[in-house]
Amino acid sequence: MRTITFNELRKIKDSLPTGSMRRIASELGLDVDTVRNFFGGYNFKEGKSVGLHIEPGPDGGLVMLDDTTVLDRALNILKENNILLQEVAPVAPAIV
Repeated sequence: MRTITFNELRKIKDSLPTGSMRRIASELGLDVDTVRNFFGGYNFKEGKSVGLHIEPGPDGGLVMLDDTTVLDRALNILKENNILLQEVAPVAPAIV
């Protein structure tokens, strides 16, 4: 189980290149709406529940993930595309 904030999860989703939801779904054999539900979507008619639990709190609340496979795949796509999230990117030293 992994815990991150809801805002962090949404930032990862928003940073993914176009088509990433379909790519992740295809690679993992999931419905694309199931992948979207992982990132906070609510389409349970087409997609399935993805084992995430949200607790109220700062930064949109805490998200407990039972299975991080979708998250891991999303982070790999960001890495492949050299997309760094602000929280992960190194801070450049100030030039004085």
